[in-house]
Amino acid sequence: MSVATAKKLELLSQADDPRMAIIKAVGDLGNQDVFSDLVLVGTYIRNEKTTGGIIMPKDTLAEDEWQSKVGLVLKTGPLAYSDWEDEDTRGANARIGTWVVYAIKDGWAVQINGVPCRFVPYDKIRMRITDPTLVF
Repeated sequence: MSVATAKKLELLSQADDPRMAIIKAVGDLGNQDVFSDLVLVGTYIRNEKTTGGIIMPKDTLAEDEWQSKVGLVLKTGPLAYSDWEDEDTRGANARIGTWVVYAIKDGWAVQINGVPCRFVPYDKIRMRITDPTLVF
């Protein structure tokens, strides 16, 4: 793991608002293109301090980079959800800024600006959730 990534993981794990922390850490994606039917998700890193006040070991936080099943949708490719007639008849899609759940094996892990991310085919996203702490 690079030093930049370790620092980003630490910042993400200390954030009061993980959604904004991921967006800020990844930076502007306006000039970046996601191809085909892929969805780019920023990996959710659990808070280093539990609600009970226990501080998790750094190794546990680093493991979230590879084992987390929850991510924030950052960008979608042009073919993601394009074959769906409408959301009412085909189900919910993953909009930018929403938390989603996916199988680890279904995504391709990358780092963008030192932030762990994954490219996940849109049809491999299993559900949309409001709170990333619900799934682990």
